[in-house]
Amino acid sequence: MNKTPQHRKVYEILRKRISDGVYSEGDLLPSENELSSTYGVTRATIRIALNALLNEGYIKKHHGKGSIVQKNPQGVGILSIAGITSAVGKDNLKTKIIVKPEIRSFEEAFTFQLSQKEIDAGCIYFERLRMVNDEPVFYDITIIPSINLPSFTSIDFENKSLFDILRRRYRIQVRGGEQKISATTADKNIQKYFNVGRNFPILLVNRRFETNRIDFYFYSQVRCNTSDYFLYGTF
Repeated sequence: MNKTPQHRKVYEILRKRISDGVYSEGDLLPSENELSSTYGVTRATIRIALNALLNEGYIKKHHGKGSIVQKNPQGVGILSIAGITSAVGKDNLKTKIIVKPEIRSFEEAFTFQLSQKEIDAGCIYFERLRMVNDEPVFYDITIIPSINLPSFTSIDFENKSLFDILRRRYRIQVRGGEQKISATTADKNIQKYFNVGRNFPILLVNRRFETNRIDFYFYSQVRCNTSDYFLYGTF
């Protein structure tokens, strides 16, 4: 039995259409009445879905006009909070799981300070190699507190977006965060996965993501091969 609330279903449909460009920046979404008729739900349900899109920056309200689509977050998922899959596009991005999600102790998070609650809970740890147009560009280590994430370690992350899984399955939405960027060289693992030499320059990004769950953060460390792809973002 599908227990997803109606407003979440409408939200996901509209969000995907905005992300996929069906509704472009500056477009006016159909009215509440039109959306209500299209999806067979009440105007109150439509209003909740639109408010969620508004809070996340996908639309803005204009008195007398309605809901206007705003520009999606840009960048290659590093200098924005869009996530790599959203920024690059799922058709251009492939993901290979190097270490499947597993429960581990939680003692450090890429230089970010942990709370005692996080340390006590332990974490879910996994590693992924991300390829853009079949070229290895990102090596991503992710750490998520093991707090109210049932069945997370059984999820197949192959060619899937972590942000989408967190949002759809667990109602966890990324709100922002901070990142520390530095230069380094490829270690033995990165040499193997990126097929580069020992002194090959690598961009290292440590990230801490803030979510809509109170005091719930997750962390990642990304090694980036920028020889063919530069990273950018809007701010």
